[in-house]
Amino acid sequence: MLESWTDGPTKSAIVEFAERAVNSVAPEERVAVFDNDGTLWCEKPAYIQLDFLVRRIAEQVAADPALAAEQPYTAAASGDLAWFGEADTKHYNGDDSDLKLLAGAVLSANATITTEEHAARVNAFFADARHPTLGRAYTACGYAPMIELLRYLESFGFTNYIVSGGGRDFMRPVTTAMYGVPPERVIGSSVGLIYQNGELLTTAQPEFLNDGPVKPVRIWGRVGRRPIFAVGNSNGDIEMLQYAMAASGPSLAMVIHHDDADREFAYTAGAEKALDHVETSGWTRVSMRDDWRIVFSD
Repeated sequence: MLESWTDGPTKSAIVEFAERAVNSVAPEERVAVFDNDGTLWCEKPAYIQLDFLVRRIAEQVAADPALAAEQPYTAAASGDLAWFGEADTKHYNGDDSDLKLLAGAVLSANATITTEEHAARVNAFFADARHPTLGRAYTACGYAPMIELLRYLESFGFTNYIVSGGGRDFMRPVTTAMYGVPPERVIGSSVGLIYQNGELLTTAQPEFLNDGPVKPVRIWGRVGRRPIFAVGNSNGDIEMLQYAMAASGPSLAMVIHHDDADREFAYTAGAEKALDHVETSGWTRVSMRDDWRIVFSD
């Protein structure tokens, strides 16, 4: 197994950890958590969910052109994805000024519909949309080595969870087919829901922004166990990785380093602090260029 991983220190660290865990950790305590954006699938040149949301916001501008006078409606109407990317980079560097504008628009973009209607919009998006530079269906943008890692851990009795800053109800319709992770094991950001006449309806009220220190809180709230294996790729994953590494027995924290401009993308923006922890906290760095034989499965 792990055939898409290059033989070397990173692959050895995974194998050695799994073997230690299976011999010393009870099956129910073998919990692994994975970030999604940039960890299990592509997040550049913009988040996949952002494409979904920008399309919806552009539809709102088309219905009410006056909205285009303000951000992020201005950017959505003109197709300026760079503005959205800069808002995210600012967030990971402590400036949430643009993120607040974006959050307001995002929260209202799919409000007051049933959860089934929201899932239908998500499925329709994934049926047609393609990655703008890789030319692949978004559902084919999952990283083959990471999907292989999910299966590898399962063979050692691990239960895998996705713990993402992305929207819980955006990921759930596709995680089973893409990753083999069912919807009940997807923990993400969410809006408030209300019950009405036998249906659950979305609202424009935030419930959780599943990022940074919120991730371990949400893991405990949903799982009730501390993970012993965690993988992320950004500064927003630091607390989740720290939480896993504080386990009393075997533990492993991994940071995906996007350093492969030829096969995917090369960047460190928004991940600088996480990569620093590799050097100072004993975490394992995963080089896409050096540790992965392939990036995507064809």
